[in-house]
Amino acid sequence: MEDYSSKEEKFLEDKEIPDEVKEKLKNLKNNLEKFKDEVLKKYQRYVIGIALLPPNKEAKKEEKDKVSVFVLVDDSDNLKVEKDYPREKIFEAIDKIANEVNKNISPQTMMLSELKESCFDGKYEVLQLIGLSAIIYDKGMLGALKVSEIHKTMSIKKFEKYVLSYVGAGSLFRSDSNPNDIDVFIVIDDTDVKKMSRAELKDKLRAIIQSMGQEASQLAGVKASFHVQTYILTDFWDSIKDANPVIFTFLRDGVPLYDRGVFLPWKLLLKMGRIRPSPEAIDMNMDIGERLLERTKQKLLSVVGEDLYYATLNPAQAALMLYGIPPTTPKETVALMDKIFVKKEKLLERKYIDTLEKIRKYYKDVEHNKIKEISGIEIDKLLKEIEAYLKRVKVLFNEIEKRTEIKNITEMYDAVIAVTRDALYVSGLRDVNINRMDRLFREYLVDSGKMPDKFHRILRLVIKVKRDNDEKKKPSKQEIEMINKEARNYIKTLFEFIQRSRGLELERAKVRFKYGHNKYGEILLLDKVAFIIGDLEKKDDVNIANIVNGSLKNIRKSSIEEMEKELSNIKIPARAFIKEPLFEDLKKLYGNDVEVAVSY
Repeated sequence: MEDYSSKEEKFLEDKEIPDEVKEKLKNLKNNLEKFKDEVLKKYQRYVIGIALLPPNKEAKKEEKDKVSVFVLVDDSDNLKVEKDYPREKIFEAIDKIANEVNKNISPQTMMLSELKESCFDGKYEVLQLIGLSAIIYDKGMLGALKVSEIHKTMSIKKFEKYVLSYVGAGSLFRSDSNPNDIDVFIVIDDTDVKKMSRAELKDKLRAIIQSMGQEASQLAGVKASFHVQTYILTDFWDSIKDANPVIFTFLRDGVPLYDRGVFLPWKLLLKMGRIRPSPEAIDMNMDIGERLLERTKQKLLSVVGEDLYYATLNPAQAALMLYGIPPTTPKETVALMDKIFVKKEKLLERKYIDTLEKIRKYYKDVEHNKIKEISGIEIDKLLKEIEAYLKRVKVLFNEIEKRTEIKNITEMYDAVIAVTRDALYVSGLRDVNINRMDRLFREYLVDSGKMPDKFHRILRLVIKVKRDNDEKKKPSKQEIEMINKEARNYIKTLFEFIQRSRGLELERAKVRFKYGHNKYGEILLLDKVAFIIGDLEKKDDVNIANIVNGSLKNIRKSSIEEMEKELSNIKIPARAFIKEPLFEDLKKLYGNDVEVAVSY
């Protein structure tokens, strides 16, 4: 990275600058260099960055000549720093060096831990100052923060409220990080996107954001590689549910440089151990009963009012979730346990529902202060009853698990076959023989370069697992979880491929036109109907018409929702043609100055 000195020298070469100003700048440069040398002479092991901050516009008149210099001190090895040079001693020494060099130099010294903590507290003012600073000395961190701040500002300006989080990788805030690599993550809200597929949105976002990353690197003068990982919110949530290792590392180690309440809550939940992939989440609910049961042996009233209640409730909720019921309220849990497992499936005896109801009544009575004390004898009796309850629910859990494994394999197989058939259809194969699907997949998707070979392997594996299951050759729980994970990735990838293919077909059926004072509309020509959007900026002026002999008939009011519904139910034509009657109809709708856009 080009340092402050080289920039200063280039600036001073400008002959139009008055000699008095040149002399003042040279003195400033010399003083800053001397300050830097003296600080590094004593604290080079700990100081990881020095930068000239922009002038304070709100400074008092007597402080206008003050030169603010930011000094970043590494305290990651906290015990060593405190032992050799306590925080206050370093700060005082740096202030003293500044005063000896030039009384107008005003050091703003900060520990690395303080900078990191300010980010967690949502105080980004220091980052903004670093983004505007001129770096005098840097081990890599200030340059990384500078380019990140510039890129963050560009991203927020471009996408505004859709930028939910902008996060520096954990390595960014480590003193031993690689100064040649800068990694940041950005999360974009895609929940209200309706006009394009998620795959298309991700492609466009990544292209724009990476382009801005290159521009930010040039503006910051940073030579290190600047890597930006872009996530849309829906994929981010999927990755959390699937326990994606990259996302977990991102949550665990990342530091928010900007956050609108998305990253930090998930980070705290992860730290609390509340984020688990779905199978683990269910296992955790089963396990919580036994763990809380051990704690109850050490408590009295508070145990009955809290721990024993959740020791019975959470395993019951886990059993219902494994059965396929969404998370339920406590009141619903008791009723559904009785309805499903006692009466319908006949997998559980009624006496265990009585235990669940009894503990819930204790909980409500404690909550409403109806029970003010409880004897040890009562607690011992409850403990024995709940121990028996937990053992029985664990047996119930195993029975449900066996049934759901068979159901999950069938559902996974059906989903994979369905998405494969659709992918082959958009690739040109209209009649798909299910018995030859693996061969057709290779011929139409792998050999043509549309899909990597690993997806053919996944397809064959899913087919084999379904066949083995039908023949009572059941894989292990770990194998099923692994196959399910690969199948989800397979389905997601093929679905995005289908969306992209359908998106290309859709673009060929669109014709854009211009009218009035730089207004743009669009007509979507389908098989028998056409949708006309009068204003692409607002997209609320939508009409539908029948296509008869190349002209528009029976033009009537429509909506985006009706257009999307029509698109999902019909085959999009291979290409669209503008005929003279249709062009004349557009003139009637939008005036004689209508122009058809070509190659937009």
